[in-house]
Amino acid sequence: MARIVIVLTEDALRPSDAANIAALHPEPETTFEVLVPADTEQNVVAAIIDHLGLLDLRAVWDDVVGRHKPEAEARMDAADALAASLAELARAGLTAQGRVVEDDPLPDLAKTITATAAAELIVVTTPQMLEDTFHRDWAHRAREAFGLPVLHFYTGTARVGS
Repeated sequence: MARIVIVLTEDALRPSDAANIAALHPEPETTFEVLVPADTEQNVVAAIIDHLGLLDLRAVWDDVVGRHKPEAEARMDAADALAASLAELARAGLTAQGRVVEDDPLPDLAKTITATAAAELIVVTTPQMLEDTFHRDWAHRAREAFGLPVLHFYTGTARVGS
């Protein structure tokens, strides 16, 4: 029987992300269900704090002046991130499928866990100071809501989130 692992990512997986996932689950019977939320609702204050923490001043400026993507563009970006993520996982020798979900991924995550009987959740994000500090990030929320084993790591690194 195939083991299902859900991968929740906010951006396209990088080659190093796919390699980290492949190292965790080299078994050929493991399949991956990738969920990419469309970032249609943005918390400006949280975004500013996160971008300041990463010293990304251009992004801070964009947040302050309100340069946010329209919903259609956010959904298209999510679809592109999904396609790129599936391609990276395939290059790493993994079997994966996926879909774009709503901005708050937890309701879709709940449906996916039920439909697939997933064994684990891997969350891949950039560091998010405010959400991580107050345990409001996707990994903490999923751990609380579903009781599923959750691994949270930061994109482009092997650094594991809390």
